[in-house]
Amino acid sequence: MGTINWTRVILGGLVAGAIINAFEYLLNAIVLAKDWASVMTGLGKTGEMSGASIVLFNVWGFLLGIAALWLYAAIRPRYGPGLKTALCAGSVIWLVGIVLAGVTPLALGLFPTRLVYMGMAVGFAEVELGTTLGAWLYREETA
Repeated sequence: MGTINWTRVILGGLVAGAIINAFEYLLNAIVLAKDWASVMTGLGKTGEMSGASIVLFNVWGFLLGIAALWLYAAIRPRYGPGLKTALCAGSVIWLVGIVLAGVTPLALGLFPTRLVYMGMAVGFAEVELGTTLGAWLYREETA
């Protein structure tokens, strides 16, 4: 059992993060753009996303991808390399990074339930796909 290959964690995590960010862009900036502009205007904010917000969301996506690959690398010795392990790691990251993050806005009624649930559903696909493709790039360090 080798040690975690951090170069591959970062590489695979950046791939996973790019996939997460692409899905998020398509969902929120294209498909749901008008819905989000309306929601934000209703909250007293502008309907436009600031450059700083876009950067922050992209950093979040890359950090989520890196966390997914770190978890994959950490559980790989126990579960073995491959799809099952990648899906397990992706599911945990989805639960913590997307589902639990959506609880507060839902509980406070800040965003429409439909938008939050759509984000969770698409989030599942993006994190699982990103983790799987990132895990495909991962290799253990050899002693």
